[in-house]
Amino acid sequence: MNLVVIGGGAAGFFGAITAAEANPHCRVTLLERNATPLGKVRISGGGRCNVTHACFEPSELIQHYPRGGRALLGPLTRFQPRDVIAWFESRGVPLKTERDGRVFPMSDRAESIVNCLLESAQRAGVAVQTSANVLEVLPEGNAYTVVLKDRSRLPADRLLLATGSSTTGWRIAQALGHTIVPPVPSLFTFEIRTERGEPDPRLDGLAGIAVAHVGLTLLAPDGLPCQRQQGALLITHWGLSGPVVLRLSAFAARELHDWGYRAWLLVDWLPQLTESDLQALFVECKHKQGGRLVCAHSPLRALPHRLWSSLCAEAQVYPDQRWAKLPRGNMQRLTEALKRGRYLITGKSPFKEEFVTCGGVCLDEVNFRTMESRIAPGVYFAGEVLDVDGVTGGFNFQAAWTTGWVAGQAIAASSAHTCSTT
Repeated sequence: MNLVVIGGGAAGFFGAITAAEANPHCRVTLLERNATPLGKVRISGGGRCNVTHACFEPSELIQHYPRGGRALLGPLTRFQPRDVIAWFESRGVPLKTERDGRVFPMSDRAESIVNCLLESAQRAGVAVQTSANVLEVLPEGNAYTVVLKDRSRLPADRLLLATGSSTTGWRIAQALGHTIVPPVPSLFTFEIRTERGEPDPRLDGLAGIAVAHVGLTLLAPDGLPCQRQQGALLITHWGLSGPVVLRLSAFAARELHDWGYRAWLLVDWLPQLTESDLQALFVECKHKQGGRLVCAHSPLRALPHRLWSSLCAEAQVYPDQRWAKLPRGNMQRLTEALKRGRYLITGKSPFKEEFVTCGGVCLDEVNFRTMESRIAPGVYFAGEVLDVDGVTGGFNFQAAWTTGWVAGQAIAASSAHTCSTT
């Protein structure tokens, strides 16, 4: 039984290793178009490789997938983050969980994960071919022929497509009868400018400032809320970034694409406080800190001083304005700036090299109990070639490990069954 895996990333290697280990009679060939496999694993997490996330309840875990979460529920009950951790640690790669739940190798080096996968593949007998560009896949009765760019051919009784966000995998899947949900970017930061196209003065000179807890509301063209998220935010030279922005961009990836990456964003700099809370704080400042300058003495410890000063300027609070004589109108404008600041998204920036896409093979056309195609028997899928994507924090790798493992197990079982009946 010949299995050909197209794609030498996390999902492809995991599927190949799983199939080869589960059924030693299955001959596994893995094809990687680049000269070096596992490229995305090498650069992920700033070169540390965020292997997975310490979230061990599948029903909670799927909430971190803007697309594909429901389909992943079954597979995650069979192979979840706890299993991933056990898999790597049993092969000599100790892992650690950081405070935010992200899981990394104890070495803080992605090479630890890469080497583990390469060595496991070698021990399992997986034949890895690099610089192997697949031209097409031809159905041959109940099997397939994989045609490479150099015109060489490989027979495949089973085929695993694990090509990530490469157009090659989508082209092959489409040629085999699958529907491709149009891919668009996910996980990106926001460029913020004024309606005139100038840098937003409220963020000018604030690059590098982080706020631990911010509420964001993305508005649709009709002005109604489209998506809400809360989390840590980072001000950059071009606009806004940080976990909350990346999460919002992921969950609203399709909408933002359709709007040409231009939309209004409401920023609540203090979601833990109500407007009434703020008004009460301001009144208290008027009575207890009346002689102090408003811009220089903020009652809000959660807000960095430079950001507070910028928002005071937006509320027309002058540098020499003291709390005792702060007019009610200024208090109201300051509350507006803090709770409902309107910022114009005018573009996007990719999230480093770890680019993630929304879109791929239509999930209705895949049996998630086995990851086998419902349209082309003997063809399996794993990883980002599917219309599945997660937010940052190790969730995309977890989807790759899980779908690769499920596919590998199913392929090994089908291979064993075929062998026993021939």
